[in-house]
Amino acid sequence: MRGRSSSRSRSDGVYIEGEEWWGGGNSWRSGIGKVVLKKGKTQLFKDGSPMVYSGAVDRIIGRPPPKTGDIVLVADGSEKPIGWGLYNSTSMYCVRLMQLEEEVVRDPSCALSMENLLEVRIHAATQLRRCLGLPSAHTNAYRLVNSEGDRLSGLVVDVFGDSAVIASSAAWVEKYKPQIKTCISSLDGINYLSWRPSIEFLKEEGMDLSNSEEVSSLMTPARVKVKENGISYLISLEGQKTGFYADQRENRQFIATISEGQRVLDMYCYSGGFAMNAAHGGARNVTGVDSSVPALELARENVILNELDPGGISFLRRDAADFMKDAFSRNETWDLVIVDPPKLAPRRKALQSASGMYRNLNSLAMRLTKKGGLLMTCSCSGAMTQSGTYLHVLQACDCYRKQFFTAAASSVGRKVTIIRQAGAACDHPIDPSYPEGAYLSNILLRVL
Repeated sequence: MRGRSSSRSRSDGVYIEGEEWWGGGNSWRSGIGKVVLKKGKTQLFKDGSPMVYSGAVDRIIGRPPPKTGDIVLVADGSEKPIGWGLYNSTSMYCVRLMQLEEEVVRDPSCALSMENLLEVRIHAATQLRRCLGLPSAHTNAYRLVNSEGDRLSGLVVDVFGDSAVIASSAAWVEKYKPQIKTCISSLDGINYLSWRPSIEFLKEEGMDLSNSEEVSSLMTPARVKVKENGISYLISLEGQKTGFYADQRENRQFIATISEGQRVLDMYCYSGGFAMNAAHGGARNVTGVDSSVPALELARENVILNELDPGGISFLRRDAADFMKDAFSRNETWDLVIVDPPKLAPRRKALQSASGMYRNLNSLAMRLTKKGGLLMTCSCSGAMTQSGTYLHVLQACDCYRKQFFTAAASSVGRKVTIIRQAGAACDHPIDPSYPEGAYLSNILLRVL
C-alpha cells in the first residue's frame, strides 16, 4: 500500500514523499501504535464497519503502548495496515476506524490527521444538508453531524437557528474538543456553541465527567426560537437530548396531513411537536400528555407563539400509563393516538423487559383508539429497532404457517394493519456497514 503524491509531502514522519503512508512500516517507532486483527476479522472492517470491537483484536504493538484517544493503525494478521483510527484502552470499541487504506491512497492529505479529517468530514456533512434543503426559510432545526452516518463515530451536532449543540459520546471527541469547536463555529450562520457530553456513554469510554463544570454550563441562550416545517418552537438547550427531537421532523409533518377534523391524543408530547402539527393540520381537538413540567411549559408557550386557539389544544401533566388507564375507565377514545415514549431499552440486555413495557403501553393506546382509528407508535430504542421485533410486539405475524400473536393487539382483542413505516429524518444518515446506527421506529397502524 503506497500513498505517493507529487504535490504533498510531510516531514513529521507520518507521510513522506515516496514512502508508505504509515511511515515505512515502522510507525510505532514514531509513536503510532498498531492494532492487529484476529484471523478472519479483517474483511468486516475493509467492508466499512467503523467499530473495531476488542474481541476482534489479536494484539497491540507499540512502545509505549497507545493511550485512549491516540491515533493507531489497524492491521491484518500480517501486520499490514488496512486503515487508521482512534484507540480506546477501556471501551468495548477498541478502535473507531476513520480512514481505510484506499481512501488514504486517493487523498493522503488526511492521513493520520484528525484535524484535517474533521474539516473534510464536517464540510461533507454540511454539503449533504444543503443538498437536502437544510436549513431553509421553513426549517432551521436539523442534524448536521450524525455520528457513524457522517463517519465521525461518537460525534453528533444539532443546529438550532444560529446555535449548534455538540453531543459527545466518545473519548476521542473530548480529546479533540477545541478542533471540533473551531470547525463548527466557523460555519456560516453559527454564532453560539453548546457542548453536551453524554455522561453515561463516556463512562464506558473510561471518562468520568460527572463533576465537570461544563456539563451544566452553556455558551448559548437558555432558550432558542426555531422553525420546523413552518411551525415555530421555543426549545430549551438544557432539555432532553440536544434540546429538540429533530429525528421526528418528517413524521411530525406527516401527522399534519392526516389530522384534519380529528380528535388527537399525543402521549409523551415533550414540547408539543406532534400536537402542534396536528393542530396546524386542522385537528378539531388535541390533547398532549407528559410528566415533565419544563417540557409542558414550553409546549404551552409554543401554542401562544403560533397563535393557535388554546381552546383546541391542551397539555396535561400526567404519568402516561395512569392517564391512559383513567381515560379507558371513562370509555374515552381518540381518532388519532401518538405514543412516543423515551428510550426503554438502552441496551440489548434490556430488550426483553422493554418489550413488555412497549407491549403494555401500546395495549393501553389501542384501547384508546376508536375502531378504525389510527395509532402512530414509536420506539427510539436502538436495540428494539435493530432486533426487528417491534412489529411482533404490536401485531400478529405469520411464522412457518403458525399464527403468533405478540400481545399488544391480541391482548386487547384488537386487529391492526400497518399503514406506514418510517425511521429518522433524512438528515440522520445511516452507514450501511453499521446498521446499529438505526434506532428510531415509527409505525402507523389502523386499529380495528
